[in-house]
Amino acid sequence: MVRPMTKDALVSAFGGESMANMRYLIFADIAEKEGFKNVARLFRAIAFAEQVHARNHYDLLREYREDAKVVAAAPIGPGNTSKNLELARAGELFEINEMYPVYIEIARYQGENRAVKSFIWALEAEKIHADLYSIAKEYVDRGQDMPIDGQVWICPVCGHTSIGREPPEKCPICGVPRKMFVGF
Repeated sequence: MVRPMTKDALVSAFGGESMANMRYLIFADIAEKEGFKNVARLFRAIAFAEQVHARNHYDLLREYREDAKVVAAAPIGPGNTSKNLELARAGELFEINEMYPVYIEIARYQGENRAVKSFIWALEAEKIHADLYSIAKEYVDRGQDMPIDGQVWICPVCGHTSIGREPPEKCPICGVPRKMFVGF
């Protein structure tokens, strides 16, 4: 069993990633309706990455059999695709600048190395997501869809995200081989 403070961080991270997954699927539907097919694809791909993060955090809680309250920040209030990209980026920046650095330190302090790894993997992927949402918003604000040459590739182990005709030879975060990446 993980120690109580690390457990609380894992539960909150699970809640936050689960909400991000749902928000991004909703945002994808809105982008699709507004004619931004590639932005919709980006939202769906990153929703899958958030599911990967949620699963990784949740897997570390398998020894528990209790209710838990989740404390998780989530920018809410869906709107048009431009606003949704802004909300998505804000959520990613919160995870990058506030949430994961603190959770990593808690887990390190408590010697919970598997939780440290789960948090670091998510943090590194979230940095990419924030950048991609910024790029997509620039296009959408000009009335254009984000150009995507190839696919949006997601590592099913850590959530690393890349765009291109092929995924990386191996994941730069967790090292899994190219053949395991999921394309959107």
